[in-house]
Amino acid sequence: MSSIVPFRSRARSRVDEATTLRTLNAFVVDIIGIPNADDLFWYVAQNVVGRLNFSDCVIYAANPDQTHLSQIAAWGDKNPFGRNILNPLVIPFGEGITGRVAQTRKAIIVDDLLEDQNYIPDTQPARSEICVPLIYRGRVMGVIDSEDPETKAFSAADLEVLSTVAAITSAKLELLGELERSRQQYHDLVLAHTRLNAEALARKALEAELFEARQREVTGRLTGQFAHEFNNLLTVISGNLELMELVGFPPESLEYLRGAQSAAERGAKLIRYMLIFAQQTRLQPEATDLKGLVDDLLFENKCNRNIDVKLTHRDGLWRVLIDRKGLYECLQNLVLNAQEAMAESGTLEIATENISHNVTDGSFLATELRAGRYVRLSIRDSGAGIPDRLLRRIFDPFYTTKVVGLGIGLGLSMVLGFIRKSGGTIAVTSEVNQGSTFHLYVPALADGPPASIDAF
Repeated sequence: MSSIVPFRSRARSRVDEATTLRTLNAFVVDIIGIPNADDLFWYVAQNVVGRLNFSDCVIYAANPDQTHLSQIAAWGDKNPFGRNILNPLVIPFGEGITGRVAQTRKAIIVDDLLEDQNYIPDTQPARSEICVPLIYRGRVMGVIDSEDPETKAFSAADLEVLSTVAAITSAKLELLGELERSRQQYHDLVLAHTRLNAEALARKALEAELFEARQREVTGRLTGQFAHEFNNLLTVISGNLELMELVGFPPESLEYLRGAQSAAERGAKLIRYMLIFAQQTRLQPEATDLKGLVDDLLFENKCNRNIDVKLTHRDGLWRVLIDRKGLYECLQNLVLNAQEAMAESGTLEIATENISHNVTDGSFLATELRAGRYVRLSIRDSGAGIPDRLLRRIFDPFYTTKVVGLGIGLGLSMVLGFIRKSGGTIAVTSEVNQGSTFHLYVPALADGPPASIDAF
């Protein structure tokens, strides 16, 4: 008979523990940029469970009516076709081991499948199995299942790790569902508004604007909640890493521990970006010399030697009132994007100048900007440029053209969120094969002498 195993004598080695922590840390970081449920399931199967020394992994998704499971992703010998599953298996709730886990909502370890009456033999029979449900807010969202050709192959430690993966996956699925429902509501609203006659066009524009504001508010609230939840998770992981380092490790294991610590620090930085985007972090504005900030940035972040950097600072540059650390990270992001756009060579131009903005000067601004004094910081590259069809989407949260693991789509949305919260905005111009220019409008101090700068 099957049994839920409370404890196993076979413990994971220290190297395995470090590898597990590093894999979970990478998962926490990369999950932020995964755009849909299909990519999430395949990522979990191939890049999480597949790297945790499980012999195979099959993930099932539950239907909305909570009546059956459908095979949606797999890793191992059972999936030789990449991301294509031929004849996906459908299992009713309560049938077989996976169906029973979905129905009872309880994880299980089966020591010997030949002694379990619920086991449904596969084309490649196994001897032991571990199965964990995906549950969020009372709903079964799916099941993660793994089998092994040996008996008693899974331990309590395996169950704990797989349950952690399932919890993180479930939270991300709920967030994706909320975003999809928000998009669907927006789509339905647009369809309804298109039926209005010409006399209702003004009201339609106003309602669309109000809806967009609500959508930003909802997205910001969800992003903030998601960031806080993952921050708690990272705090636990980081704390345990520090305790593990204090206990002591063999020298050959330290690089795994360092990798896990580095991933946790990167995850914490990404969470700060999310909180800035959600406008749930407090800024500390101070009088800042933009020339000095740019010089520090270029000194600390060396560009590719084949990229020609040109600086232009106007005389009498006003000092600005801004959170210096936040602006520094924004400029880092924009400079890095510019370098990537130019590949191996090109020209990077950075310029600063005083601007007196009027309400009529807003043709390329991403958001509205009050009339007043600003210092405009421009970053121009000679790279590939941005097509018009993508230009309007570059500030959307979580939008990225990079593959999973190399970008989370929070860079430009974080920059815009920070600049807006600081009282400024961004303007973007771009032409394919000619490059792009990002203009940051940073509020100048109301009074006081200009920053002391050297003439260029």
